[in-house]
Parts: sequence; C-alpha cells; structure tokens
Amino acid sequence: MISELSIRTKFPRKIREIENIWIPMPDGTNLAARIWLPIDADNDPVPAILEYLPYRKRDGTVERDHLTHPYFAGFGYAGVRVDMRGTGDSEGVCRGEYLIQEQEDCLAVIEWLSNQSWCSGKVGMIGISWGGFNGLQMAACRPKSLGAVISLCSTDDRYADDIHFMGGAMLTEKLAWAATAFSIVNTPPDPAIVGDRWRSMWLERLENNGLWLIDWIRHQVRSDFYSHGSICENYSDIEVPTYLVGGWADGYTNAVLRMLENLNCPRKGLIGPWGHKYPHFAVPGPRIGFLQECLRWWDQHLKGIDTGIMDEPQLRAWIQHSVPPSAHYETRSGHWTCASDWGNADKTVKTLFASDHSLADDCKC
Repeated sequence: MISELSIRTKFPRKIREIENIWIPMPDGTNLAARIWLPIDADNDPVPAILEYLPYRKRDGTVERDHLTHPYFAGFGYAGVRVDMRGTGDSEGVCRGEYLIQEQEDCLAVIEWLSNQSWCSGKVGMIGISWGGFNGLQMAACRPKSLGAVISLCSTDDRYADDIHFMGGAMLTEKLAWAATAFSIVNTPPDPAIVGDRWRSMWLERLENNGLWLIDWIRHQVRSDFYSHGSICENYSDIEVPTYLVGGWADGYTNAVLRMLENLNCPRKGLIGPWGHKYPHFAVPGPRIGFLQECLRWWDQHLKGIDTGIMDEPQLRAWIQHSVPPSAHYETRSGHWTCASDWGNADKTVKTLFASDHSLADDCKC
C-alpha cells in the first residue's frame, strides 16, 4: 500500500531544458513551448507529458512549472509546457475558452510531440483548472498517441458546474474570472522570445481577443455554447486512463465523484483538503508526494510498468475532522479513507437540518 512505496527523489537520468521551441500548427501559426527532457532521450526515447495552458510559461506559471516538469524529466519523461494560441509567447489570437481552435491546436501539438526523435510516441496530459478541462476534452477527442490523463480541479459540465451558473443562478465568479482572463490573454509576449515583433503581436491580441464576458452573459441557458467541451454530454467518449484530482477547499470537488461514477475508462479519484493548487504545494495541508503519485500513473499507462496503482482503491479522500471556524487553515486535521469502486458503491443520502449549535436528523422548525 501507500506506506510501503519507495520515495523517489533522486533523478536516475540527467536532464536538459529547451527554453523555447516553436511547434507549427497546420495554418502556419507557431505555438511556444518549453521542454525538459533527459539528455540522452534521442538515443533512449521517452513519453511526453503535456501541459497546455494560456497562463504564460515565461512568468505566469514559471515557478510551478519548474517544480513539476523537471521532476518528470529526471525519471524518463519529457515535460512539455505549451502556451496556447494568442497567449504567452505563442502567435495568433485567443477568442475564448475551450474553442474548437484550441482543441485542434492541441491535437496538432500531441501529434508533433509523438513524432519527435526523443519521444517514444506516447503522450500524457496533466493540468489544473483550464489545463484539467482540456485534458478531459482531449481524452474525449481520442488522439491515437494520448495514453493517459491527470486532470486536477476541473469539471465535466461547463454550464452547471463551472464559474458560470449553479442552480440557474449566475455566479459572481463569472465577473471575477472574466477580468482575470482578460488581463492574461491581452498581456504582450516576451521580447526575449519573439524579438521586435512583440508589439505587433500585442496589438493583434488587443484588437482581436475580445471581451469574453459578453459571450458568457449572452448565453444564460444550457446550449451548444456550454455543451462543447463538457464531457458529461457523452462520458463514453473517454477511453484512456484518467486520474481525477480535487480538493475540499476547491470549487470543483463534486465533479471528481460524478466522473468516477459515470466514466467507463480506467480511472482513479483523489480528494484532499487542498484549494485550487497542485497537491505537492497546496494549502490547506497536509500535502502529499503528488509528483511521485503521478509517476506511478505515467509508468503504468505510458511505459507499461506494473506499479500496482490500478490494484488500489478507486477513490481516496481526506476526511476532515471538526475544527473551530477560521478564515484560513495551514493544515486541516483528518484521516484518509478509500472506496474500492465508487461507481458501484452502496451510497446513501443523509439529510441534516440546522439546529442549535449543531446539525440534527430532524427539522425542528
């Protein structure tokens, strides 16, 4: 079991970093990528682990990327961080979330990776939030080289379980995220990467990326606008092994349980006390050796090594103990529990009612 697993911290393979490389799209647009890989990968090819985001690899996620991808590379993978079209240092424009263009580009990236001399032909996808969404969406597209996915803090339903609406009510997060996304996609590329054309690329973004909030407010009912990119429309589209990760302090926890119940692919779920962060540096703690857990998943499904991970319970969750209310917790007390087969587990619903200083089985209104 978990307590008996070896702790993997020393790299068995030396690595090198490619600070920037251009990945060509079918229409001639180039996407900017940063890659960490073993120095001998040309002679001993490795699977690629793709993280595909609009969050700017040169500054927005640079610290996080260096905590994640070099580790994968040291254990025989190529960690690949790609800026989406029209974001970071990539060319083109980005007119919204989860558009067909975004998915077509990602399919082209996966194909390009699988054909590189240093790649074994197998690709995995990992990502949190937007990156978690597109990992699920790519799995549903079934590119032949995609062998496994790890999706964190994501959802299967873009309409009813994202930042847009819940229970038919528009969420204030729609406004907050719209402002954040607007600033991210309209920030200029780095002149150190793109040279003197940084200004023309920036102006192209400012003139064409648009104000996504207008589209979101115009679409206030479930429609094709939200169905696109929502894997709940057809769970059977996903066939590759999928690891679903969430945190009780995050907004996407329910989706982990729902997807475990409805997907038919090889799957696992993990829910900790964390917020909207990777579990190896998330708060509230306790944190876990999440990169080591990822390696077990990648080794199993991209290298064909039996790590035992598929023999373990399908769902593991941190059960939080009762604590006094607080605006912030560094650590939440609790214990781990598991369910061997969540989809077929004997689950019951218990309704509790507010009472004096507690929750009660009966309503005393």
